Amino acid sequence: MGANHDDHHRVADPHGRALRLGIGGPVGSGKTALTAALCRTLGPTLRLAVVTNDIYTTEDADFLRRAGVLDPERIAAVQTGCCPHTAIRDDIAANLDAVETLERRFGPLDLVIVESGGDNLTATFSRGLADRQIFVLDVAGGDKVPRKGGPGVTTADLLVINKTDLAPMVDADLTVMSRDATAVRDGRPVLFTSVREEPGAHAVAEWVTGLLRSWTHDHVHA
Repeated sequence: MGANHDDHHRVADPHGRALRLGIGGPVGSGKTALTAALCRTLGPTLRLAVVTNDIYTTEDADFLRRAGVLDPERIAAVQTGCCPHTAIRDDIAANLDAVETLERRFGPLDLVIVESGGDNLTATFSRGLADRQIFVLDVAGGDKVPRKGGPGVTTADLLVINKTDLAPMVDADLTVMSRDATAVRDGRPVLFTSVREEPGAHAVAEWVTGLLRSWTHDHVHA
């Protein structure tokens, strides 16, 4: 039986507020490491805040705070108590409250990152919560994963394939992953990275910076 991916939430008014960027993907794909990398690279020049999601703990928020990539007060933790996709797509109230609280407390902000809890290939963010979405896969899952598709892989604004350093250890062919990801994404961008080897994830940060320039031009100064 197919999952219901209808988004019944209104798109939040974008004018005069921060860009809200959702980061989703399976457990262990490197979402928190990517969030940390973006904070590390973009934090010195952008006004940032982060919302993390865990089902029962605040582990991802605690990791970011210990890493020192952002003022700890700018990192909010949501304990969903339910499947991760429910809290980012179906019942977004807790996440939306956390985002709006950060914007009131520290605004004006340039960017709010909302990191989902680990989920499956169907995970997508409601447009009532996230304006744009990154979906993170990791090479350790095998080179067959991109061609399996799923809404997260096919429709996210950016697909990041992480942990490229592990490809030789798991016999994954990055060329195959690139070919298959390109085939299912209808022209949407795909980036390969290893946050472990490049803690700044500069290619992804550059994509976010370009996204933010367009957002600011269209919604803040319009």
